Amino acid sequence: MRKLLVANRGEIAVRVIRAARELDVRTVAVCSETDTEALHVRMADEHVVIGPAPAARSYLDADAVVAAAVRLRADAVHPGYGFLSERAAFAQQVIDAGMTFVGPSPEAIHLMGDKALARSTAARAGVPTVPGSDGPLTDVDSALETAGHVGYPIAVKAAAGGGGRGIRIVRSPAELREALPLAQAEAKAAFGSGEVYLERFVHNARHIEVQVFGDGERFVHLGERDCSLQRRRQKVVEEACAPNIPAQVRQDMTNAAVSLAAAASYSGAGTVEFLYDSARQEFFFIEMNTRIQVEHPVTEMVTGRDLVREQLTVAAGTPLSFTQEQVEPRGHALEFRLNAEDPAAGFMPSPGTITGMRMPGGPFVRIDSGCEQGSQVSPFYDSLIAKLIVWGDTREAALARARRALDEIEVRGVATTAPFLRSLVDLPEFAEADYHTTFLESWMAGRASDRDAAGRAA
Repeated sequence: MRKLLVANRGEIAVRVIRAARELDVRTVAVCSETDTEALHVRMADEHVVIGPAPAARSYLDADAVVAAAVRLRADAVHPGYGFLSERAAFAQQVIDAGMTFVGPSPEAIHLMGDKALARSTAARAGVPTVPGSDGPLTDVDSALETAGHVGYPIAVKAAAGGGGRGIRIVRSPAELREALPLAQAEAKAAFGSGEVYLERFVHNARHIEVQVFGDGERFVHLGERDCSLQRRRQKVVEEACAPNIPAQVRQDMTNAAVSLAAAASYSGAGTVEFLYDSARQEFFFIEMNTRIQVEHPVTEMVTGRDLVREQLTVAAGTPLSFTQEQVEPRGHALEFRLNAEDPAAGFMPSPGTITGMRMPGGPFVRIDSGCEQGSQVSPFYDSLIAKLIVWGDTREAALARARRALDEIEVRGVATTAPFLRSLVDLPEFAEADYHTTFLESWMAGRASDRDAAGRAA
């Protein structure tokens, strides 16, 4: 691998470019017309404009990306996360053009990308799955029959969905009759497939995911992460290792993740996601993400392993550089997603120019960002400005470091979620890791009610 095209933008493009540079691999950045002065563009050895600002006409244009890679004689393509990263057809297109796709095979992407197919694969591999339909549903009668066996409430999920999108929760047969055709139409519009399936809705579940890695022959895990603090099913804070998980559950969950990776003959970095019912100490497979995750840095911090570098070397044909016995998580890490959004205005996006930006530093503080002073936060893309990652030898030490680091953040020109993130760290429930996937939204709703009541009293 001599030249790598990075088919992404923002912080993940910067992250990949840095890893490639350490391996003495030249890089090509792709960019839209509005991103020509972006940090990832200026860091790369070469860049190419592939289309106008809308992602559908630039970063999501597979033909333009592959054509650019061929024209500039890249040996490989790294898709990052989002955009084209989990599209089997894109991976195949890269391979057919004579280049290396940095990720799993198109077959593995398809297998795990179809949520209903992934669910059946997991069941065959002995991985616990949430009770639900055996495959995609086509009509209301079969959906009602399945729901009757599983019980309400139940989740209607898009088979091709992901990232918390394409999910509807229904609590009665009448709601299901109404929701099924709407869910199918939404799935078709959002993901190109109208297939949906049903799963039991697990109350007060925690979202635990296991980082796996394979080279097609050997498969390992690098521990688990807790991603339960979510808003609108989008992760806000992640941590490794997951707190308050019994040792036997942790072992069973990580073993299950490795079994699934082996069943898919997996190569590269992947994440197996589970719902964990802490009351019953049960876990259930929900999906596998066939790419590097936004929250991969917390795993890197506790294991000392560079996952992106490992992606590149494995894709180049080198076997995994470590064994399962060599993975020894140490300490605790937290990641906070800093977005250009205004919490006081319902988290409305806050596009504009960053006129000033100071990020925290100090021991065991890491900033992954594609922005700097003068950067444009575009309304066309995700509003992520930076990821703050902190490590401590204990969870308490990591929380103390997070408080200090969040206090140091200073961004001018756009509103950010920094004050919101700082308020989270002081919550007793956060300190005790006593939360679940709907906790954050319930807490936010309570704060809004308190503000409304105070306003009426005034």
